[in-house]
Amino acid sequence: MSLTHWLVVAVLVLLLFGRGKISELMGDMAKGIKSFKKGLAEDDDVAEGMSQPRGGQTIEHRQDAQARTGVGANDVHKS
Repeated sequence: MSLTHWLVVAVLVLLLFGRGKISELMGDMAKGIKSFKKGLAEDDDVAEGMSQPRGGQTIEHRQDAQARTGVGANDVHKS
């Protein structure tokens, strides 16, 4: 394509969309790119936090848990 073809295409684009619409579109695209990069940075922070070792965790066992759920309760009465 020659230079005149590109000029005609540029003029048609300006006529169809207008100068303000193109700048608005570019601004929206820039905001999208910034938010995408911010999201990637936040994902990296979360991944780094998950890879760090944690302290020991304890699991509490309650004695009344068996009585509430009925686990083992029938075995005692069958004998």
